[in-house]
Amino acid sequence: MRILSRSILKLFGWKVEISTPDYPKCIICVAPHTSNWDFILGKLAYAAVGRHAGFLMKESWFFWPLGPIFRAIGGVPVPRRRGSALTAELIDRFRNTARMAIAITPEGTRSRVSQWRSGFLHIALEADVPIVLGAIDYGSRRIVIDTEFAPTGDIDADMAAIKRYYRQFTALYPDKFCTD
Repeated sequence: MRILSRSILKLFGWKVEISTPDYPKCIICVAPHTSNWDFILGKLAYAAVGRHAGFLMKESWFFWPLGPIFRAIGGVPVPRRRGSALTAELIDRFRNTARMAIAITPEGTRSRVSQWRSGFLHIALEADVPIVLGAIDYGSRRIVIDTEFAPTGDIDADMAAIKRYYRQFTALYPDKFCTD
């Protein structure tokens, strides 16, 4: 899978720059997220370096026949209703699993939003796992995972710092990406 993924990305002019350690457990915070292509590029990039990560995706994508396929490659459905126990469930999974990496897009949608979701910060703190920052930069055709972020527990300050990091990257649809 590594060679195939690398070849596909190279064919389309993409470079993969992943320099963070291959942690046994981590959350991969991914932004910008303005297109379904982000998912495909992210999966290919991580596979190109021989790593595997699960991912969160809205539950409406888990219909037949896609649902079983998404689950088989690490997909976790995100319920659209408020008050779901997904954060607690992921904390529990991290605590009871020897190896787990999961990609989370804090924007939570491909539309423009200024209020990013903070569940990944809570999960990282409670499960005591590192967060690595990953970006799909359409401006330079690079997929980058080069920074580890240690949450402080101050959700507003942490989110502001993370958004500052992502300002350097260009989304496929820049008008849909907001780091304010």
